[in-house]
Amino acid sequence: MADITRRFGWRHLRSAPTAHIRHHKRGRLAHDGAGLSFWFRSLSAALSEVPVNDRELAMAFHARTADFQDVTVQANVTYRISDPAEAAARLDFSVDPDTGAWRGAPLEQIATLLTETAQQHTLDVLARTPLAAALVDGVAAVRERVASGLADEPRLPATGIDVVAVRVVAIRPEAEVERALRTPAREQIQQEADRATYERRAVAVERERTIAENELASQIELARREEQLVEQRGTNTRREAEEHAAADGVRAEAEAARTVRLARAEAEAAREVGAARAESQAAWLRVHGEVEAATLHALAATRLAENLPRIDSLTLSPDVLTGLLTKLGRTAPETRA
Repeated sequence: MADITRRFGWRHLRSAPTAHIRHHKRGRLAHDGAGLSFWFRSLSAALSEVPVNDRELAMAFHARTADFQDVTVQANVTYRISDPAEAAARLDFSVDPDTGAWRGAPLEQIATLLTETAQQHTLDVLARTPLAAALVDGVAAVRERVASGLADEPRLPATGIDVVAVRVVAIRPEAEVERALRTPAREQIQQEADRATYERRAVAVERERTIAENELASQIELARREEQLVEQRGTNTRREAEEHAAADGVRAEAEAARTVRLARAEAEAAREVGAARAESQAAWLRVHGEVEAATLHALAATRLAENLPRIDSLTLSPDVLTGLLTKLGRTAPETRA
């Protein structure tokens, strides 16, 4: 919208660079261009403001497919006014000289024209297309048909309007039909998920079986090695016992041989001692046999005296002493005889 100010009965208009201003004064074109700024008198001026920038028009309408299913089409059309003079001549772009606001609704007229034209071509395409095909390939087909239809529409160039781009955002069926269409895909997805779950479970079971087999094989191997260990321990114990027995046998044989040698040596020593004693006894007897009886008695008394306890003093009565002397006197002559 143009910016209009008042000064002493005059009006000053200042427009944006994207707005084309046409100023007629007393039926003649006084100003024509974009981004103008000028003074004018409101009583003798006729002003028109035509936007020349690209404008977006969003549209949504219903259509019916070949199998009688209702769908909603969402599209977007980008357009611009390339000939402001033609547009101002065909549509009411006049503005109030006091406020700068449009007196009519020219952009709504353009939107209605574009929407009805696009809807007509969309209905023509979808009326011959089944719902499934429309949902799969309908966006591209509708976009191409609407773009070509708008390009061939004679009213648009006559109004100075150029269509820059056409975009079809979506083609959607009714909610119930959409849920019904989603059901097979969801069922297939669920089946794929179930199959993946079953395969994962099967893989898990297979892995558990493999783990159990490995554990069983490990236990069997451990039992076998334990059996070998027990057998080896028994062999080692038996060998150790045999070694101990052999050592004990060797020690016993050595001890027996030593005992035999000791016994023989003791017997030999005893025999030699006996022989020596016998010889000594024989010599003793032979010597005693050659000695007189009085000498033997003296030796016997000496030996007896050696074995008697010690006598420090001896008291003899006169009778005993007389008798003893008498016996000694008698014995001495006998001995001399």
